[in-house]
Amino acid sequence: MLGMTVLIKGKVKTCGQLLEEFSSKVQPVNPEKIVFTGVGDKDVYNISAPFEDEGEQVIAGRVESRDSEHSSVYFFVQRNGEWVPRENAPVFELQDPFYTRIAGELVLGGVQIFPHSTIENALGWRTVFYKGKNIASLKEFAKGPDGMKDLRLVELADGSIGVLTRPQGEKGGRGKIGWARISSLEELTLEVINEAPIFEDQFIDEEWGGANEPHLLVNDLVGVLGHVASFDAAGDRHYYPMVFALDPETGVFSDMELIATRSNFLPGASKRPDLVDVVFSGGIVRKADGTADIYAGISDAAAQKITIADPFLQYEQ
Repeated sequence: MLGMTVLIKGKVKTCGQLLEEFSSKVQPVNPEKIVFTGVGDKDVYNISAPFEDEGEQVIAGRVESRDSEHSSVYFFVQRNGEWVPRENAPVFELQDPFYTRIAGELVLGGVQIFPHSTIENALGWRTVFYKGKNIASLKEFAKGPDGMKDLRLVELADGSIGVLTRPQGEKGGRGKIGWARISSLEELTLEVINEAPIFEDQFIDEEWGGANEPHLLVNDLVGVLGHVASFDAAGDRHYYPMVFALDPETGVFSDMELIATRSNFLPGASKRPDLVDVVFSGGIVRKADGTADIYAGISDAAAQKITIADPFLQYEQ
C-alpha cells in the first residue's frame, strides 16, 4: 500500500513558526493529571503510554526525587483510579522508559546514566534495550552509543525494523533524527546506529528534537510522535510534542506539526525554573472515534494525558 499517501516536505520550520501554525488549529481537550502513589514523595514523569502485559494495562514511569537525576523505572497498574507499583515487577535503573513490540516480543528501553568518562562530576548517558515475552522476563539485549537518547525501534510491514536515532555533536548538533533499517534485533549494533543518515532540513541548528514513539500506519508509512525543543534568551528550555510521517522505503518525511503545548495541560510543579515549559511526549493511544490520547511528562515533575484529534489519520488518507 506504500505510495498511496504523498508526503510533502517544505522548508525547515522553527519552534516559533510551528507554534504560530498550532495556535490556529483545534486545541486539545480534557487535560488530566495521572495520579501515581506508592513511591513515597518521589515524582513520576516521562511515562510511557499504557500497554497490555499479562492481560493488564501497565504504564512504565520515571520515578525520581525532585532534587536528583538518579531515577528508576517502575511499572504501574491502576487500582481505584490511581496508578500503583505492580507487585513483584522488576525495577530498572533507567530514565524515560518506552516500549514497542517486535517479532511478538515486548521491547522496553530507557536511558541509563553513568559517570562521564572525561568530565569530572558529570554524567554520561546511553539508551539500553530489553526484550522478553512479558515484563517479568525482560532481559537486556542491546545498548546504544554513549551520549545518545531518543533511540527508537518500530517493526515494519515486512517484518524488518526501523531504527530512529538522535545523534548530537559533530553529526547532529544539538540533536537531529536519523533513520536506518535492519532485518532483526541482532543487527542493532553501534555501527548501524552511528552510521544512520540524518533527516536533512528538519530542525534548524539552534533547535533540536527527537523521536519518542513510532507507529506503523495502515498504509505502511511510519507515524512518529516526537518532540522539538529550543532555548530562549534566558536559557530556559521549551519542549513541544510534535508528529511527522516517514516512508520507510524512501526515507522521505513530512513536515513536523505540533500537537500540544504546556498551556494545554493543567498547571503544576516544575523540577527547576528552566523546565516549566517542558512537555515530553511519552506515548499516544489512537482511538476508534478519530481522537487520540497523548501521555506526557510535564515540567520534569509530573505526568498528564490530554485528548487530541488523531494526528496520524491525515497520513493514512
